[in-house]
Amino acid sequence: MTLVDIEVGLRDQRGALDLQDIVESAATFLEGAPAREIIRWAAATFGDRLCLTSSMSDALLIDLVSRVKPGVDVLFIDTGYHFAETIGTRDAVRQVYDVNVIDIKPSRTVEEQDRDLGPRLFGRNPDLCCYLRKVEPLNRALEPYLAWISGIRRDESVSRTDTRVVEWDAKRQMVKVNPIAAWTQEDVDNYIADNGVLINPLHYDNYPSIGCGPCTRQVAEGEDPRSGRWAGLGKVECGIHL
Repeated sequence: MTLVDIEVGLRDQRGALDLQDIVESAATFLEGAPAREIIRWAAATFGDRLCLTSSMSDALLIDLVSRVKPGVDVLFIDTGYHFAETIGTRDAVRQVYDVNVIDIKPSRTVEEQDRDLGPRLFGRNPDLCCYLRKVEPLNRALEPYLAWISGIRRDESVSRTDTRVVEWDAKRQMVKVNPIAAWTQEDVDNYIADNGVLINPLHYDNYPSIGCGPCTRQVAEGEDPRSGRWAGLGKVECGIHL
């Protein structure tokens, strides 16, 4: 009997599942499972109320999920500060993969934010800028869903080392699925090469971790891959995964 069979039985007995009830059992059951099996469980459990998010650094997660759940909603936060290459990658994803890319925009344009809060907020108060242009728009966009899939990995930063493959997102009161949490950078590189996955061309120009243009710099050989994000600002996360 699989975890999905157990959850279907629970639904038959008592109607809709309490989302928190399934997180602990799923996290334990699926730890060590292949990414595609984790995604298959999420698709079977949540159906059309499952989505994934993508920063368009690459299409690895999009490739993985679309093979299991064609037509899945992909939420892309268009902050207004993206590199042209990132927007180009988003446009290419729309053409290449069987997914529904949904552009999520902040409540203020960059110009309106500059008018209301002053220019270059990203340099003066990067936490507030990230909240306004990433976290709050995503929170709004996730409201119709029961679960979302992210591409974060344990080896990316110290703050992500305890990431579980299935978690309860208490801030948003929903399930968060991290199917490649246990992958290494070598795993990522191999999957991209073996499957011809689209990647943001900035990777070829020493941008291993790509965020908004004003807050992302090139990384020198030997530096931590995420050292180019918010360099000199004492910041390591935008807030989406905290």
